[in-house]
Amino acid sequence: VLQVFLNMQDQLMCGNDYITVDQLRAKAKEFIANPYNDDSKPEKYSKEIPFFGNMMITEKHVISLRCDRGSSYKAYMSVQNELVAAYNELRDELAQEKWQKNYVELDQEQQDAIREIYSQKISEAEPKNYGDKK
Repeated sequence: VLQVFLNMQDQLMCGNDYITVDQLRAKAKEFIANPYNDDSKPEKYSKEIPFFGNMMITEKHVISLRCDRGSSYKAYMSVQNELVAAYNELRDELAQEKWQKNYVELDQEQQDAIREIYSQKISEAEPKNYGDKK
């Protein structure tokens, strides 16, 4: 699980590090794909995928997004957009590599195959008042 937390000052934490929204997409892509088989990232499993054959994929990854109720809607949307963009970029890169087309230009079966490799798993918790002092 990749923990992403937006606090009441709109500061972004990814794992144990404070990062900028601009850094989030790259961190998320590395987490989702685990290109270097890093032990601290999701474990890869072998799966038979149409058009691709046997592939090693991170089937059990989850990105957990939590926000403080005091965080701004604009900051929340920026974080959400970067996470979705990470999946979109991975899908586009794979579509380009395999068919020299963008993901949206593929037919339904090709898109389904790529979604099996990079299935979007973003879990969002209900916003809470994490930073409030009582």
